[in-house]
Amino acid sequence: MNAPNQTISPNCSDCPIRHRAVCARCEADELQTLEAIKYYRSFEAGQTIIWSGDKMDFVGSVVSGIATLTQTMEDGRTQMVGLLLPSDFVGRPGRSGTPYDVVATTDITMCCFRKKPFEQMMANTPHVAQRLLEMTLDELDAAREWMLVLGRKTAREKIASFLSILGRRDASLKQDGNSGPMVFDLPLTREAMGDYLGLTLETVSRQMTALKKDGVITLDGKRRVTVPDMSRLMEEAGDDADGGVFA
Repeated sequence: MNAPNQTISPNCSDCPIRHRAVCARCEADELQTLEAIKYYRSFEAGQTIIWSGDKMDFVGSVVSGIATLTQTMEDGRTQMVGLLLPSDFVGRPGRSGTPYDVVATTDITMCCFRKKPFEQMMANTPHVAQRLLEMTLDELDAAREWMLVLGRKTAREKIASFLSILGRRDASLKQDGNSGPMVFDLPLTREAMGDYLGLTLETVSRQMTALKKDGVITLDGKRRVTVPDMSRLMEEAGDDADGGVFA
């Protein structure tokens, strides 16, 4: 694993993902316990955070930035199988490694916990284990939703689904209750979006342009996206506009 840069860790009470992270229900004394076993790691865009098969001596949460999960076949072919967004949990208590390469797509900061003490805290603090179970089930639901996206949706619906997932997650982290236009940055290049969605670069570019032309989104440069009406975007994705926030 590449040697990361370490930064000074902020207080848990000031954490931007506090309400969504594995520690969301921790009381003050439990946060103090976590403070004693945590450290922050920062990675630059393009840096490998974890190699497939590496032994992991930590678990943790993405605080800021985006990472990809990629699986490599024996013949060298690779497939992006998931994204890690802010508040997503990395690693599995009780397992020594990971089957995926985890690569920073943007500059990323992770709040890491030493694995053995964290596992002990889970045993002593049931609601931490319960919160992790809920997050794991949300992850399973997301994977099943993504199977539908890849297996049944048109190219336009795939792009709209991807944008709606990013937009809803961004809104849930901000907790600002803003009902106006939604603005966020794309974490992937269009080529990487194509890899993730099973589309060519040309198709991704064509569909993004079409959504912009039809007023579903506006673009500022290649990465900044504005969604004037989220329900319209979700209709384009073939989803229920009342479906709630993507977990």
